[in-house]
Amino acid sequence: MAGYEQYAADFETLKETASANGSAWLRDVRKDGLAAFERLGFPTKRRGNERWKYTNVAPIARATFAYPFDADADAVTKTALKEQVPWSDDWARLVFVDGRFSESLSTPRDVAGGLRLKSLGAALHSDGDLIREHLGELAPSAEDSFTAVNTAFLDDGALVHLPLDASNDAVVHLIWVTTKRMEPIATYPRALIVAERHSRLRLVESYVGTSGNFTDAVVEMVIDEGAEIEHYRYLTEDDAAFHIGTTRVRVGRDATFNSTSFARGAKIARNDLNVLLDEEGGSCFLNGLYMTSGRQHIDNHIDIDHAKPHTSSDQYFKGVVDGQSRAVFSGRVLVRKDAQKTYAKQSDKNLLLSRGARINTKPSLEIYADDVQCFHGATAGAVADDAMFYMRSRGIDEETATTLLVYGFAREIIERIRLEPLRDHLDRLFSGTMAERHSAASSPQGFTPERDPA
Repeated sequence: MAGYEQYAADFETLKETASANGSAWLRDVRKDGLAAFERLGFPTKRRGNERWKYTNVAPIARATFAYPFDADADAVTKTALKEQVPWSDDWARLVFVDGRFSESLSTPRDVAGGLRLKSLGAALHSDGDLIREHLGELAPSAEDSFTAVNTAFLDDGALVHLPLDASNDAVVHLIWVTTKRMEPIATYPRALIVAERHSRLRLVESYVGTSGNFTDAVVEMVIDEGAEIEHYRYLTEDDAAFHIGTTRVRVGRDATFNSTSFARGAKIARNDLNVLLDEEGGSCFLNGLYMTSGRQHIDNHIDIDHAKPHTSSDQYFKGVVDGQSRAVFSGRVLVRKDAQKTYAKQSDKNLLLSRGARINTKPSLEIYADDVQCFHGATAGAVADDAMFYMRSRGIDEETATTLLVYGFAREIIERIRLEPLRDHLDRLFSGTMAERHSAASSPQGFTPERDPA
């Protein structure tokens, strides 16, 4: 197929570039990634493929996406960026434009308290041992085709490292942008997050994509004993874009992973999150809010592995589904045989705003221990008639009433966000008139390359 041939040809070209030469071990990692991708192929078979049962990735497999060898890291202005993503000038930033690190938009630095923030390209020279130890450990190429192709094209990305006992008030913001082009491209965001013992990190990921491009992102997080990561994932794509996001997290003894994701738009988008609670006392709290319209498709695939006793997890997701769009929630909690005293709770609630909207929700528990507390549930329904009648009877028009009810439904998740700039950004998306709500849920215009005036 032409698409597969494009990946192979671009890989051969990438091998010859100066930035991709790197060390021998990294060249081997890339080569193994391509071999795994060629063996696995994209998961287009639906029968017997439970992980992709409700999400058809054939449009990605059939399409041809070029690697952006001509990527211009200065193609986006700071002004345009601030309009599209949550923003605070106080946040430390790494910005990538079409896969290339943008020095002018970023603030890479080592800050008080030991936080180290670098592009992977730079970090390979100064932190090669750390990267080699952890890269691909939680997200091996052999198990997933999207991870495999991301690894094959690993050329740059983000390294966030907190050494032992590091703790400060800094917020790290990783921003990945794809720009509007004549032909669709594929970009491969990669991030490695290492929080050593008793460290603390606040992290925001933002993805903005346009014009039929394909974003294949992989993030690995290592959270050692007593460490804590407060994590936010923000995704906004247009109706023609494709986004597959893979996040793998390992939580150590008495460590905490607290994550909230927000997703809107995209022709096909997937948030594939796996959390391994690998030591006693580990915990994770996962919140999510997703919104679709038109013919968009968003898939949340959440997998939590309680591998040791005395671990806990709490999932709470909400979806607002409109038009002819489709949303998927597939949440699996695995409690292993020796993982006694586990606590796990899982809930997915959805608001359907049109007759054509559809939700496939499948929370599930797989329990092999007998001394546990585990709960799950899912709901889906339209705007309540009695609530609408109450508001209409007080002179509120139908569009405004619907907007207020949608905002109230979403507000429960938004209020859990501790970072004020991000909370305010989401507030603006869900408040206001019905026209504003439809505008927020529809295609963003995205980025057309431009530079700030001299």
